[in-house]
Amino acid sequence: MENLRVLIVSESFLPQVNGVTNSVRRVLEHLAATGHVAELVAPTGPPSYAGFPVTHARGASLPFYRDFRIGLESRRRLRSVMLRFRPDVVHIASPATLGYQATRAAAELGIPTLAVYQTDLVGFAERYGIAGGCRAMASLTRRIHHRVDLTLAPSSASLLQLDGLGIPRTVLWPRGVDLQAFHPVRRSAALRRELAPDGRLLVGYVGRLAPEKELHLLTTLAEDPRYRLVLVGGGPEEQRLRTLLPGAAFLGVLHGEALGAAYASLDVFVHTGRHETYCQSAQEALASGVPVVAPRAGGPVDVVADRVAGLLYEPGDAAELASYVGRLADDTLYRRRMGLAARRSVGDRSWRAVNERLVEHYRALAGVEAGRFAA
Repeated sequence: MENLRVLIVSESFLPQVNGVTNSVRRVLEHLAATGHVAELVAPTGPPSYAGFPVTHARGASLPFYRDFRIGLESRRRLRSVMLRFRPDVVHIASPATLGYQATRAAAELGIPTLAVYQTDLVGFAERYGIAGGCRAMASLTRRIHHRVDLTLAPSSASLLQLDGLGIPRTVLWPRGVDLQAFHPVRRSAALRRELAPDGRLLVGYVGRLAPEKELHLLTTLAEDPRYRLVLVGGGPEEQRLRTLLPGAAFLGVLHGEALGAAYASLDVFVHTGRHETYCQSAQEALASGVPVVAPRAGGPVDVVADRVAGLLYEPGDAAELASYVGRLADDTLYRRRMGLAARRSVGDRSWRAVNERLVEHYRALAGVEAGRFAA
């Protein structure tokens, strides 16, 4: 089959560590491994990734979240990038301000577009209390996704949300997981002794430490003598959470083997945010053989097999969260059986399998127009 030229436009990339960055990295790595040609446009990042160039878009930091930059590139400059690169398809990752301009530029040039819905902008605005934000983000989401040829949504909850916004041409595309990096064999006795020398169980969270994650719910676990809380990640809520959870271990942002060991060394993984479009961290915990306790909302509904690989609680219900963690803490056999089921539940979710489906979507969109810019 003919190789494709894919331009990826992302609102987020390295050094930011989040679900969008991780997915874009995996897509670029897959395109490189399978002989396709790609380029990335993003507000941040190294000069190249996976052998492909990274073009930096102009951007600005959010005033209430300084670590997060959004793209503010002009449509004219994005047009020039597209004319130079000659893509068969434009892939827009988690579109917002940069993605909106990219959809307009691609439409003007007649280039097929695919948008990956990864950030609940409406929920984000709601959580941060931005005046008029929910209406504005709903309007922006509609404007972007009505323009693109196909929107890929990571979960059934996201499909329902997009349908409620009147957005057409949507297809389910879940996230993959690295089944080698996240594996039960990475469990570290040394790390467990370091974090809980008294033998307490480790109950942990991995992800951004931000208001939309509702991590204040963990206070209901903080004083329980049966386990020690472990938080992996960084973000604007870190100092407040250190005050709320003085006995918790804050490990910061981890990568590679250290991250895999942190996941696998947990006894129970907890997630608290209700606005996850997918919840990749829960999937990585499952791959690590760790049962998951998460809200019965958004992505976790698809990611976590309730009462098989984990337990889903009513969003925002700290008491139910605590009771489920307690049940797993008190019943060792139940916890271990659920951990085995957790690993089995993600056995068919490798990044290769997921990204092969993505390339099929690229080909369907490019169709007979693939190579339109060929010399």
